Amino acid sequence: LRRELCAAVAAAPRGDLDGFYEMSRAAAFVRDGGFRKVALQFPDELLADAVEVAARLEAATGAEMYVLGDTTYGSCCVDEVAAEHVGAEALLHYGPACLSPCRKLPVLHIFGQQPLDVGRCVEAFRELFPERQSHVVVLSDVIYAHAMGELEQHLCPEYPNIIFSRLVCGDPPDPALPGEEWKFGRQFLVETPGGLQDYAMFYVGAEGLALTSFMLTWNCCPFSSFNPTTGCGRRETLNVNRALMRRLYLVERARDARVVGILVGTLGVAGYLTLLQHLRELLRRAGKRSYTLAVGKPNPAKLANFLEVDIFVLVACAQNSLLDSSDFYRPVVTPYELELACNPAREWTGNYLTDFRDLLPGACAHVELPPAVPAAEAVPDVSLITGEMRSTHLCDLPTSQLPPSTALACTDQTRTLMEISPAASFLESRSWRGLEQQLGQTPVSKAVQGRRGIAIAYEDEGCEQP
Repeated sequence: LRRELCAAVAAAPRGDLDGFYEMSRAAAFVRDGGFRKVALQFPDELLADAVEVAARLEAATGAEMYVLGDTTYGSCCVDEVAAEHVGAEALLHYGPACLSPCRKLPVLHIFGQQPLDVGRCVEAFRELFPERQSHVVVLSDVIYAHAMGELEQHLCPEYPNIIFSRLVCGDPPDPALPGEEWKFGRQFLVETPGGLQDYAMFYVGAEGLALTSFMLTWNCCPFSSFNPTTGCGRRETLNVNRALMRRLYLVERARDARVVGILVGTLGVAGYLTLLQHLRELLRRAGKRSYTLAVGKPNPAKLANFLEVDIFVLVACAQNSLLDSSDFYRPVVTPYELELACNPAREWTGNYLTDFRDLLPGACAHVELPPAVPAAEAVPDVSLITGEMRSTHLCDLPTSQLPPSTALACTDQTRTLMEISPAASFLESRSWRGLEQQLGQTPVSKAVQGRRGIAIAYEDEGCEQP
């Protein structure tokens, strides 16, 4: 391009950058850790401030700041892989976060202090809960966590049975204190014997994936919310039973599936590799073929390339795992739903799990696979969707009888070894296989002068006026 393009600098959405981005706390984190290279991760809506924030932090700390580009997966997850590309020693994560624990890098979460009208929120709470002895748990979006202390000072004297959740970044301590519960990066000190199920929930924040995940997880609790943007409080009318019926329908689809695609939707949440191994073993024991796919952010166009796959399971954080797959050619389920479909020992108890770490060995909701049952002794089962007979028992074939995921074979007389994948061999038979490199098949030619200008008017096209 011959024309010089000057990118317009967007005005900062907030006048007080130092307060909104907590510059002093971020600078102290970098200086105290002695970090020399730090990655800054912004969501798309805050990228306009990234250059100014990075410049101020470099001036305050003397460390090199690298602004990460488009995240591979959801912006709520810490992108440790992108940070490692620049050799970052720590990461500053800005904006909404799922608070999933990480393993590789020290991380400081800076949510951005969005304004909250505490007085109006108190009034909405009183209207929704006129009974002063109500048992209520107050949840909030992370961007309003800074105002929860002031809200607590107003409500606790009037409501003795109110509980405020505390944000905690990282793994909970082991063992937990009596009456202490941890969920979604939040700590709850519950005094009733029934736990959180005996409480009503009051959520401060807008509608979104976080609220949906909370409502499915605590589906026995009545939910109310206060939207700081509109200043309105309301009782949530989301038909949780209808949403659960949709998810249980997907479980039935997973039982019918023969080929399952495991979508890697995170590379930063701790334990995702353990879950991948667990899902592969679960599908192998259930007699289903599985393929692991890393496609970045899933969309219908990407997944439509794998028509042989009957259903996909998405390994992602708690907020991004509930993917609405109504526009997809094949359904997308969560790891918990796949467990319900393939693990005969796991039964539906009414408690929905969105955090895949609860399914791992040693976790609170882990269920061991039962012993294998011979096919002759298996109880027959009928699909509720197709009406056909299907097998639901677990098989335990020796590894030698199963098609290997990879194998070694000789390619020529010099005994050169190559790796053969059954999945790759199958895809090789397709008429379309994507971009082909054709190494060594393209003739070498000299570089020639190309067209100059922009697509709307190249130089050799002239500028004729009508």
